[in-house]
Amino acid sequence: MTLLSVVQMNSQNDIETNFIDVERMMQQSKANGASLIVFPENFLCFAAGKQRDTAEQFESLQQRLEALAHRYNMWMIAGTIPCPFRPNGMPVPDGRVRTTSLCISPEGTEARYDKIHLFDVQVSDGVGGYQESKNFEPGDNPIVVQTPFGQLGLMICYDLRFPELALTLRQRGANILTAPAAFTYTTGQKHWELLLQARAIDTQCHVLGAAQQGWHGEKRQTWGHAAATNSEGHVLARIEAEGLQHLTVDFDLVQQQHMRAAMPLMQHRRLLQY
Repeated sequence: MTLLSVVQMNSQNDIETNFIDVERMMQQSKANGASLIVFPENFLCFAAGKQRDTAEQFESLQQRLEALAHRYNMWMIAGTIPCPFRPNGMPVPDGRVRTTSLCISPEGTEARYDKIHLFDVQVSDGVGGYQESKNFEPGDNPIVVQTPFGQLGLMICYDLRFPELALTLRQRGANILTAPAAFTYTTGQKHWELLLQARAIDTQCHVLGAAQQGWHGEKRQTWGHAAATNSEGHVLARIEAEGLQHLTVDFDLVQQQHMRAAMPLMQHRRLLQY
């Protein structure tokens, strides 16, 4: 049995203040016995137009997060941080960056996932239209990471709407899907928890949905309600309160294996062409 923590934050544009909240959540999760902590999207800086400025600090921020993971002897999904270079080290062209989620163990960074699906949509909120592709370059490589407590399939926010990615992660061995997110208030209210449950049902994986909540500046409002589902799609815990919070849930790999054997969805899948 492993304990997994999921964080809800109201990150603003001050990195140092956000770091204080990150360490506080790690202290509390460690006290609860958690082996893994998942932070939301934009967890170190949530400020429109400052992606490039934050990206210039990527490597120093990564080092600070690695030091925290080592200090508290925990695995961490470091939400997302804008990164100015691709996994091969080449700079991202056209002044854009990548939305990068790091999987960090107590020994250091184990894997990097760059968000594949970019949020270019119209939403009836204070912002109205979102065009992530203007500032971000999409990734193209699904990532699964081996850990002592199971394999993690990494996703980010809008990725949750695409079952093909979740199924690819399951086919590559994932037991747990992590989903750092910053859902808008409008879209989160409609679909956030349903999507966590749907991806769990599709893949028979636990799904950990870390979330931003509240106002970020004058126009951007996020839904929050960080939550975790089990591998059958049942919501194990959700955060109803506002602001900085965390929850901790159980994960039993053996129990998951028994459930998958009883309903072997992957063996039953038929890829149809119409």
